[in-house]
Amino acid sequence: MDNRQNPRLAYDLHIHSCLSPCGERESTPADIAGMAYVKGLDVFALTDHNTARNCPAAKIAADQYGLIFLPGMEVTTVEEIHVVCLFAELPQALAMDEFVRAKLVAIQNRPEIFGEQLILDENDAVIGEEELLLINATEISFDEIFGICEQFGGVAFPAHIDKGANSLLSNFGFIPPDSTFHTAELKFPEKRETLCQKHPYLSGCGILVNSDAHTLGDISEPEQFISAAQRSPQAVLAAIRSGIF
Repeated sequence: MDNRQNPRLAYDLHIHSCLSPCGERESTPADIAGMAYVKGLDVFALTDHNTARNCPAAKIAADQYGLIFLPGMEVTTVEEIHVVCLFAELPQALAMDEFVRAKLVAIQNRPEIFGEQLILDENDAVIGEEELLLINATEISFDEIFGICEQFGGVAFPAHIDKGANSLLSNFGFIPPDSTFHTAELKFPEKRETLCQKHPYLSGCGILVNSDAHTLGDISEPEQFISAAQRSPQAVLAAIRSGIF
């Protein structure tokens, strides 16, 4: 049976394009959508570091393949914690992009050291290049980012909490008692039980397992699924917001 008709949606909601300085040049928005389709995913998100400006091209490609697309970004907080922000609508993501760019520490990118930061159209033509280094921290704190994302109509969750760098647990060592997020992300699903035992807050959260892909080949296979009320970006976002999927 074609899994695209199954209400359980195969996903990868943390993918970087060539706009992220650490993303490979071949990871164009169109090719990311194509790889998501070839691998059999139903829904994917583009989440470059501190920007959503390759999301318009990705949305066009996703529509052509019949995929559900969530525009987003991976924000680096002032504490250097990575938080994924996702949206149902492109204008919401681009409005958040403008807000985040104004909060980004203004250091010029050096492409020969950090890599190019290319903005592409739906035909993979380069239409711009970001001059500020996108992997820098912003002036947004961890406790602020969730409310800010909600104000723009999106939902945020801490990224790859099981990784040893730029994660909530690696940088804080604990989950703040006033946390309000209902979903968290793992890179390695086998760590879930141990982390939930050590941090009981996570037992009440929905857990996403995403690739954090920086190359086309690293995009997830259809092994993780999310259940949503219907096949739409709004329904997927609602499930993530609730933590029940």
